[in-house]
Amino acid sequence: MNGYKDKVRQRKVSELEILRQILRDGLRIYIGSGCGEPQHLVRALLRLLPRHRDIEIVQNLSMGSLPQDWKPLEENARLKTLFVGPKSRDAVNDGLADYIPIYFSSIPRLFQEDPLWKFDIALVQVSPPDEHGFCSMGISVGMDKCAVESASVVFAQINREMPRTLGDSFIHSSRFHYTMEHDEPLPEIVFRERSAVAERIARYISPLIEDGSTIQTGVGRIPNWVMIYLEGKKDLGIHTEVLTDAHLHLINSGAVTGLKKTLNHGKIVATYCMGSRKLYDFVDNNPEVEFYPVEYVYNRKLIRQHYRMVAINSALEIDLSGQVCAESMGHKVYSGIGGYVDFMHAASSSPGGKTIIVLPSTTSDGRKSRIVSHLTDGAGVVSPRSTVGYVATEFGVAYLHGKTIRERALALINIAHPRFRDQLMNEAKSIHYVYEDQIAPPIYEPLYPGQWETSQVFPPNMPLFIRPIKPTDERALQEFFYTLPFEDIYFRFLSAMKAFPHRNVQAMVNIDYEHVMSVIAVTGEIGAEKIAGIARYILDQKTNMAEIDVAVGSGWQHKGIGTFLVHYVAEIAKDKGITGLVAYVLAANRAMLAVFHCLGYAVHSKLEEGIYEVWLRFDEPAMACRTEEYK
Repeated sequence: MNGYKDKVRQRKVSELEILRQILRDGLRIYIGSGCGEPQHLVRALLRLLPRHRDIEIVQNLSMGSLPQDWKPLEENARLKTLFVGPKSRDAVNDGLADYIPIYFSSIPRLFQEDPLWKFDIALVQVSPPDEHGFCSMGISVGMDKCAVESASVVFAQINREMPRTLGDSFIHSSRFHYTMEHDEPLPEIVFRERSAVAERIARYISPLIEDGSTIQTGVGRIPNWVMIYLEGKKDLGIHTEVLTDAHLHLINSGAVTGLKKTLNHGKIVATYCMGSRKLYDFVDNNPEVEFYPVEYVYNRKLIRQHYRMVAINSALEIDLSGQVCAESMGHKVYSGIGGYVDFMHAASSSPGGKTIIVLPSTTSDGRKSRIVSHLTDGAGVVSPRSTVGYVATEFGVAYLHGKTIRERALALINIAHPRFRDQLMNEAKSIHYVYEDQIAPPIYEPLYPGQWETSQVFPPNMPLFIRPIKPTDERALQEFFYTLPFEDIYFRFLSAMKAFPHRNVQAMVNIDYEHVMSVIAVTGEIGAEKIAGIARYILDQKTNMAEIDVAVGSGWQHKGIGTFLVHYVAEIAKDKGITGLVAYVLAANRAMLAVFHCLGYAVHSKLEEGIYEVWLRFDEPAMACRTEEYK
């Protein structure tokens, strides 16, 4: 035998024998993380731990053979974890293990420079060495590579089941002091359960993500569904922490090319991989995918260089000012900081970048709102309110960046579960976040009627988004009214209004979508939208007829927007079982009269003192569209 492979073989002995030789009381041992944990070596270590005292075990995320119950080993070893998962959660919260809150981008310096973090032993898992003696760290490059480079003794499990991933994932076999060949399946983590809440949130998020964006997502059911709903996008890139099967679905859909990425052009970049065997086979020796250590993947200076960098992360709780808790439920630690802050900060300063927080509106049992007036006592603020852009629940999207506390509170209350909105509004008033006379929207439907959202292109080539109005549109509606010429206000609303104060406008945006429906045409992104036009009806429950009015901004007139909005509101009214529409129109307002006659129904009218009362019934279709009667 000769070459690098011979040197590896010469160091092979029984794993128990090796560990007996190198273990002693008080050592600090690093164990490879996540689905890359060297389970065979860990099982051997667990057999020997009862013979020792005060051994410190450091791991990022436990997904393999380390025990969930540390009580039997309390005097022998203590786990220090950099990210809390299902296997370590009870131990941490019972005081039998320790959690280190830290930005992942800070870990390499910690491992390399802090003497209190010097590892005596590192247990890791790698792919078999190639002809040059290089082994790949596979699906767990992350901080494992950094730990190997700084540990005094490195013991590697060589597993042919470990994919040979490319990028900065390689360690030369000469760096290993001991090796053990042992093949075994890698842990598989797949989110298979469907969730109506997660799917609805994903549908809200999808329109926010533009073609050519580079995506980072956290791990969980909601971020996974977001990936699925992006399959219609083009030229997406991936620069993320953990690659999952949801990413693989998106890649297979053809939406991911990486051709618009500023860095690692055409490459999928990650630091960990957690999923199915199908995913592990995909990344194996695949030049399309590159794995890098934490110091690269979480480097904010690099991340923010990506054009349209989008960071999508989940949360456990958010207060009305926008502070995000993502690692603990009060004093009980649930997960960790990880790369949350690194990606949020970087994406918020990326050209065209966005930060998106996703969370269900309530806890899983439905008893508590996840949108709160103040965070639970003991909760840690992972993301400050200064870096939060979008927040999405199953009830819609709130945009917080650049907004006042009052505007943030109203936006978040609007996407909270309807059961908790009155309580949140009262609490917001008590801490002076909102006006004392602020009203909460009456709840007749459990959800904002997102089914009436649509897009339409008006001449010459101006796309507008058409949607029901929201309470958060109050300021935009004020600005819209103040831009209307006086005669337009009078024509549309038969009123000589000169001012549109909060007390009047809030009633126009806080509607129940049943007895009152307002649809607006907007331009611009969520949170920075400008209203181009509005159509509204108010239902008379006695007659089941709805009174309608419409207004279009002066810069948007004569493009068919008003006609479209009236047709659209008529369609909504008919769908809701309303009998028909009625309008009061100045005789001089020929355009509005003509629109009514083009709705496709028989139009009735009478003229009194220069005002037409015009009405139609949906059960009386017209034979033809007439536009000449009032000319």
